[in-house]
Amino acid sequence: MPNRLSRETSPYLRSHAENPVDWYPWGEEALSRAVREDKPIFLSIGYSTCHWCHVMAEESFSDGEVAEVLNRAFIPVKVDREERSDLDSVYMRACVAMNGSGGWPMTLLLTPERKPFFAATYLPKDNRNRQLGLLPLLRQVSARWESERAGFVKAADDLTDFLRRADGPNPDAPDVPDAGTGVRAAAAQLAASFDEEYGGFGTAPKFPSPHNLLFLLRYAKLAGDKAARHQADRTLQQMYRGGIFDHLGGGFARYSTDREWLAPHFEKTLYDNALLALCYAEAWQDGHLALYRTVAERTLDYCLRELKIEDGGFASGQDADAGGEEGAYYLLTADEVAAVLGESEGKHFCECYDITPEGNFHGKSIPNLLLNNRWQFVPEGYGVHREKLRHFRQQRMALARDDKVLTGWNGLLLCALARAAWVFGDARLLDEAHELADFMAEKLLDGDRLAAVYCEGQRSQAGRLDDYAFYALGLLELYRADFDPTHITLAKRLAEQILARFADSDGSFFMTPVDGEALILRPKELRDGALPCGNSAAALLLEQLWRLTAEPRWRDAGDGLKERLRAVLGDYPAGSCAGLTAMLCDVFPGRELVAALPDGAIPAALARVCGRYAPELTVLVKTPSNAAALGDAAPFTKSFQPKDGQVCYYICTGGACQLPVTEI
Repeated sequence: MPNRLSRETSPYLRSHAENPVDWYPWGEEALSRAVREDKPIFLSIGYSTCHWCHVMAEESFSDGEVAEVLNRAFIPVKVDREERSDLDSVYMRACVAMNGSGGWPMTLLLTPERKPFFAATYLPKDNRNRQLGLLPLLRQVSARWESERAGFVKAADDLTDFLRRADGPNPDAPDVPDAGTGVRAAAAQLAASFDEEYGGFGTAPKFPSPHNLLFLLRYAKLAGDKAARHQADRTLQQMYRGGIFDHLGGGFARYSTDREWLAPHFEKTLYDNALLALCYAEAWQDGHLALYRTVAERTLDYCLRELKIEDGGFASGQDADAGGEEGAYYLLTADEVAAVLGESEGKHFCECYDITPEGNFHGKSIPNLLLNNRWQFVPEGYGVHREKLRHFRQQRMALARDDKVLTGWNGLLLCALARAAWVFGDARLLDEAHELADFMAEKLLDGDRLAAVYCEGQRSQAGRLDDYAFYALGLLELYRADFDPTHITLAKRLAEQILARFADSDGSFFMTPVDGEALILRPKELRDGALPCGNSAAALLLEQLWRLTAEPRWRDAGDGLKERLRAVLGDYPAGSCAGLTAMLCDVFPGRELVAALPDGAIPAALARVCGRYAPELTVLVKTPSNAAALGDAAPFTKSFQPKDGQVCYYICTGGACQLPVTEI
């Protein structure tokens, strides 16, 4: 008989509905029972596209012995980390505090008051190679709960107190560095860990960390730092060459298990592909290297083809496993290629993409260009070959998709679609960006309140800081593509919610709203992870709103937030690259260009300026048809007018504008 998870909308939770474990979703029913029966909570946090989550589900949560102990002695609770990023944030802190690192699946034991006293990641069912097994752990805790409960509770109380203090002020912290010091230190740290041979930073496993690459691209342009640009270029090119990029279907896997970018964990997530498409589009702006445009377009085409749901939003990701085997969907053999393309064409294709009889991954091959010295010159017509093989791959086996629409991640894709639309002049991508923006306004926004999740026609979960910030950033990117000031107005409404419902007294913002669910602590993230943290995204948003509107409230809020972000840079400022990107304009002053047009036609000279790669420049366009809306969005533009039927250009810096000119 299916358990309670069968009634949930999350595909990850429903995938455990047939387990013999008597799972609860996180909620009042489970938490009340834990208190009533005085039992510890077994909390398992994972997500649909996670390979090791599948392994643990198969080994342990489908096992009768494990289920017997869990059902008898614990209250078992399953959480989708993507649906409940707030819970994931709280308990990941506990896991890192206990172990020095974290990951998924995350396995925790909590007191009935929800405080953690044990945390780990993947656990095998039984003890293995000196690694504690799940079943022995559960049996030990079950046997000791009554007699040693006070010890468990004290450990949980001590850890919770430590976590609550961690976000407070540190009297022993060094002086807060200025923005320039932090920016230069982050660039130097990235340079010190740069892998010259293969690109990327550090050793295996390697993550794309696209927000670090965006920081390097903008810093390189503003500071004239050729070494920083080289690091970004080398990484972007080597990631494309490797197996982390899907050469048949487009898009990137989440990370590489090796230094060379060859063998990924094969899950594909919306957020990585959105941010990487943005990276490649931005890299193309400075130099117009054709490869970057190709990769950006193929990545966005992957998202549009594989992740778009019927309602118009985008699913959170695709699974790493197919047919019970990690990566099976993506692997090819030379015989399969020959069967699809023919012996002659198949042979040449295999030589190009390193598909060999012995294989490069468990006896089969991940297509890649790492051994191809002419990787920038893939033969003409191979696009047709890749498409044939993609269709073969698709028909060979199914690949599972998690159809949850996550607001923040869709906001990131809106950023990428809008940026690609305006830098490439692509009307199709602009239409897709408008469609996504319309979907988000209709399905995810209720008045000024955002939902975090949309699945099976239902909104759920109160929007969190990153949902508001990423969505608003996507709207501002869309403004750059179509100069419709209503996008700025909606972004301001979202930012007002951030100030009103997420603010802390120290200038930063909590992850959850003031009226959200009360957890053991109210989470706040001040350093970037796989994604820019919500505070980094809010800093980027407030900086852009100040430059677009010249309204001091955005500047003041942004200054307070940036000071708080600088205070936590510590010895590793490279861990806060998204936040430091928001501070680049404090180091390299920005400029605003307001163009007052006599009609709706964009002059060619203005179009050329908009197409330049100039991270320090913000452009607003005023026309007779949008003048009223722009005045509402950016009141300082109300007095700006064309002159004698000619366009007038106003250059502003630091809130002060020069006299208008008619020649750009």
